[in-house]
Amino acid sequence: MNENGIKRKNLLLHICCAPDACVPVPDLLNEGWNVRGFFYGSNIHPYDEYMKRLEALEILRKKTGIECEISEYNPNEWLEKIHGLENEPEGGRRCEKCFALQLEAGACLAKKFGFENFCTTLTISPHKNVNLINSLGLEISNSNGITWQNRIWRKNNGFLRSVKTSKELGLYRQNYCGCCFSNRNQ
Repeated sequence: MNENGIKRKNLLLHICCAPDACVPVPDLLNEGWNVRGFFYGSNIHPYDEYMKRLEALEILRKKTGIECEISEYNPNEWLEKIHGLENEPEGGRRCEKCFALQLEAGACLAKKFGFENFCTTLTISPHKNVNLINSLGLEISNSNGITWQNRIWRKNNGFLRSVKTSKELGLYRQNYCGCCFSNRNQ
């Protein structure tokens, strides 16, 4: 309940990384949502990179006070699911499959916890296809009986705000999406 006695709506927020969550988390809280985070990291390679991102998320979690669910780290399962897409260009079918895997895991968790609403931080990046992400989110949410919150977090200088806030908080800021295939292009 908020200060006016009105029940807050529950929302599970898929968090791809702490810097990208710096804007969505406080904005959603300010809108009155009861937010719980969800971090899917099986797409992140190598393991020490995964741990850096998890540590940054813990800093953000403590700063904002939100609870976060962390999926089991299983990069071999992720690699099996994207098999055959290894040579796709960045932003191609491999990325679409990866987004879908992350959003499906989040939607299933939202359903399990009884959250009525679901959203992602992925749309803060200027490097990602927001129409594709929101389309996948809507389709996956609908198939799980939850409501997709269609957001484009990079609007209104969202990406620049996230860079500024992540620097202020001293968060680790990565230079690739996380998968071993995008890292080879660095």
